[in-house]
Amino acid sequence: MTTTRTARAFRLTARPTGFPTPGLFSLTEAPVPAPGPGEALVENLYLSVDPYHREEMDVGWELDTPLEGRAIGRVIDSRDPGLAEGDLVFHRHGWRTHALVTAGVHGTRRLPSYEGVPLTAHLSILGGTGLTAYVALTRTLEFRAGQDLFVSAAAGGVGTAVGRIARLLGAGRIVGSAGSAAKVARLTGALGFDAAFDYHDGPVGELLAKAAPDGIDAAVDNVGGDHLEAAISALRDHGRIAWVGAIAQYHSAGRPPAAPRNLFDVVEKSLRLEGVLVRNHTDAQGELEDLLVPHLQSGRITPDVTVVDGFERTVDGFLGMLRGENTGKMLIRTGAESPSGG
Repeated sequence: MTTTRTARAFRLTARPTGFPTPGLFSLTEAPVPAPGPGEALVENLYLSVDPYHREEMDVGWELDTPLEGRAIGRVIDSRDPGLAEGDLVFHRHGWRTHALVTAGVHGTRRLPSYEGVPLTAHLSILGGTGLTAYVALTRTLEFRAGQDLFVSAAAGGVGTAVGRIARLLGAGRIVGSAGSAAKVARLTGALGFDAAFDYHDGPVGELLAKAAPDGIDAAVDNVGGDHLEAAISALRDHGRIAWVGAIAQYHSAGRPPAAPRNLFDVVEKSLRLEGVLVRNHTDAQGELEDLLVPHLQSGRITPDVTVVDGFERTVDGFLGMLRGENTGKMLIRTGAESPSGG
């Protein structure tokens, strides 16, 4: 049974130039749809707003069409034999209150029931964010105990997950960059980083050299630009970089920043620079859960999330994430009744 008769969805009405504005989005209403054969109707509980959505605004998302994003919802009506009423599911029909889904299509899956694990974990450290961090470390970097690591944008969703997982893997020193003194304090306090710096305080290369005077073995870069250049400079011979994102150029309106000036050091120091696309590593989901669930249940790890309340504030949450107002993963709680543990 549906809990409301109206379904709401956000749409993109125009492409951005530079930093996005609320006026680029519209909120539409329609009757809650009924599931057809093989479909289930889901009422969304939590929505994920992600850095890659900024790129989707430029080329990926269709205008005047409900937007795409990761979400968790509860099945409220089903004609899909793989999903029953009451099931909690992960799917990719976010930015809306209700969605029609089919098990196994576009990543739709019933969420496992882990006692003591908050629902928000499935959109953060157990979701695509955590999976990105896990494969960046274990597959791209082949990270090993005792190695020293630099994480850019370390207070964000992927950055905090990298720090958590690297510590479980036995990292040596972990150094992070962030965008405020408060975030730096959180990195070195609650999140267990050995050193951190505010990238506004000077040239990033100099700040990283001071925080990691003996160099680093590996880096997970979420920024690009000067942060990537700094990582290349700080890496020891045969170091590795997992390049996850390029926040530095998301709002550049087709004019990305200049490439790092020290790219030839990749040759001189026999470095390896490899991009990370989480969609190429969905087979690692089970490994991620095997590693993290016991630590989530014991309380050694908690999901690092910033939650914005109210579906109508989805755009606010998205723009706030782009401005760096979140620590950890930015989520939207839609206001639908949430099961315990959310």
